[in-house]
Amino acid sequence: MIPTPDLSHLSDDDKLHVYDPAGKLPYCDTFLLLDGLEKDAEQLKKQNLLICLEIGSGSGCVSAFLGSILGSANALYLCTDINTRASICTAATGKQNKIPLNPITCDLSGPLSSRLRHSVDIILFNPPYVPTDHDEASYAQDIAGIAGSWAGGADGMEVTNRFLDNVGNLLSDHGRFYLVALAQNNIPQIRQKMQSSFNLNSEVVIQRRAGRETLHILRFCRSVGNV
Repeated sequence: MIPTPDLSHLSDDDKLHVYDPAGKLPYCDTFLLLDGLEKDAEQLKKQNLLICLEIGSGSGCVSAFLGSILGSANALYLCTDINTRASICTAATGKQNKIPLNPITCDLSGPLSSRLRHSVDIILFNPPYVPTDHDEASYAQDIAGIAGSWAGGADGMEVTNRFLDNVGNLLSDHGRFYLVALAQNNIPQIRQKMQSSFNLNSEVVIQRRAGRETLHILRFCRSVGNV
């Protein structure tokens, strides 16, 4: 078993502003994503992944975990978040776990999109997927605080859909994209969209009942050989 990243450096005040995965155990979406990555760990180690991009890094836990799989010698770990406090926590988590995380405070892939065109080997996204009204989701994104980590707007997909439109332009030829989704987000529709728009094959890597929700980790790849 791959150790969970050490988050003991996060203060109580940090947890008021940044999503705390440890506070949601045992039903946490973050830890389900870690389980999905661990399930694929041997495949990931063999692929020589050089550019890694996490959207909405929050505490930095997921990228630090990926770093523990791939190592820190060759891979570049880019981590974006709209929340400035999250960027600070991500940098601290990288330091705490000896993984060189590079946080960038921006919306989704923001200024990186054109520079990383068809270059990203692995994308990770645990989006704000909780269905809310449009105004709540828009306000959460505007103030760039902790609510931006969960308020997803109509069908929980308003933020996710904005990024899905850019995934095909970011992924390298052998790239992988891991997405956290609720059943209410209409997973068959997400998979069909990515197949028809970008020719990305997909698979449910792992799923788990979490209270009244069913969480899924979806993996998208350009070729059957990568799935």
